Amino acid sequence: MKPSVNIVWFRRDLRLSDNAALYHALSSGQPVLPVFIFDQHILDQLEDKKDKRVAFIHGAITEMQTQLVSLGSSMQVFYGKPMEVFEKLVKQYTIETVFTNHDYEPYALERDASVKSFLAEKSVGFKTFKDQVIFEKEEVTKDDGKPYTVFTPYSRKWKAKLNAFYLKSYPTEKYFKHFYQQAPLTIPGLASMGFELVEAVFPSKELDQEIVRKYSQNRDFPALDNGTSKMGVHLRFGTVSIRKIATIAAGLNETYLNELIWRDFYQMILWHFPKVGKGHAFKAEYDKIQWRNNEQEFQKWCEGNTGYPIVDAGMRELNTTGFMHNRVRMIVASFLTKHLLIDWRWGEAYFASKLLDFDLSANNGGWQWAASSGCDAAPYFRVFNPYLQTEKFDKEFKYIKKWVPEFQEFTYPKPIVVHEVARKRVLETYAAALKPGA
Repeated sequence: MKPSVNIVWFRRDLRLSDNAALYHALSSGQPVLPVFIFDQHILDQLEDKKDKRVAFIHGAITEMQTQLVSLGSSMQVFYGKPMEVFEKLVKQYTIETVFTNHDYEPYALERDASVKSFLAEKSVGFKTFKDQVIFEKEEVTKDDGKPYTVFTPYSRKWKAKLNAFYLKSYPTEKYFKHFYQQAPLTIPGLASMGFELVEAVFPSKELDQEIVRKYSQNRDFPALDNGTSKMGVHLRFGTVSIRKIATIAAGLNETYLNELIWRDFYQMILWHFPKVGKGHAFKAEYDKIQWRNNEQEFQKWCEGNTGYPIVDAGMRELNTTGFMHNRVRMIVASFLTKHLLIDWRWGEAYFASKLLDFDLSANNGGWQWAASSGCDAAPYFRVFNPYLQTEKFDKEFKYIKKWVPEFQEFTYPKPIVVHEVARKRVLETYAAALKPGA
């Protein structure tokens, strides 16, 4: 006779504490089987077999497994395609309901719709919950019910709506005894999935409150190790609860809280305007821009060999660590789109392949902001001057010296383009594309 269980399907919520879907599953009355799928649809597209994100996820799953084993349970981990995995699971168990948390990305929506439809045919329920954001979908809208497309009024409404209810954690620990009891199951190794073990030091998931407290004055200076919290990767994969982080931020620093609101804003934009996740400019007229798309220049940008030290430092930091300081992200994105006139989608894809904290909505939002094609974006005539940015935010070249030690030597390349020439060129190109009737 098949065991009767409910399943909690972990995706971007890799923790046992304060987890919405897990709480609802554990309090449902049925034994709960934890499941994670290393999704072949996603992993097979990753060209870098030393991808640090896969290693990060594997480490998080291993940590959860240790907790579960101590509770007499086990995670059931698969490497495969979600539909095929659920075809196996319905044969192995009598499943009443699958519980999971919302994901707003185009692929995730298609995946979940397919799985839900398949499970319905087998008389298995599929319940999803909000977990990775504070507010989602239609929870923060204009008075007429339409979505905001400008951040500042959205953030005002977001803060006005915020109260203790939305920050309350889910007391999953009260129900840990309801995990399905079984001997530990083997987790697939990285090698079995075609990936290599990588030496990587990941940021702590304990939020340093002193960093949050001083965030407003320190956040723009990339040379400071403690200027930003580096919580992005943990929020991306849900190894920490957004409710916990937002609670700390709300009490300590509004500027830091605003960064969390930007996350919600971009997830909301992706939900209401799914075209942005499928390669389209938020402002359709910006799809008319005649990009130069010079492949040699793009390669130099990727490698950090543009002859602009602040740009090169950012790209080398990204290539080496999987992280790039937020101020520098804006500088390098502006440089690619405005100085080199290379399509923002090229840069978006490169960041997607490298960033530890890659999140489709925020990455897309940031790139479209830099290219001026997004909602609430920088106006197209705003072109970051890398020299002025350096003067303001890395005056003593500490950040640059760390990543581009040869920047003052003859071996360092000459600037790939002259700033004034590039600025004139991009303004003319954008103006031509955006004039009425273009």
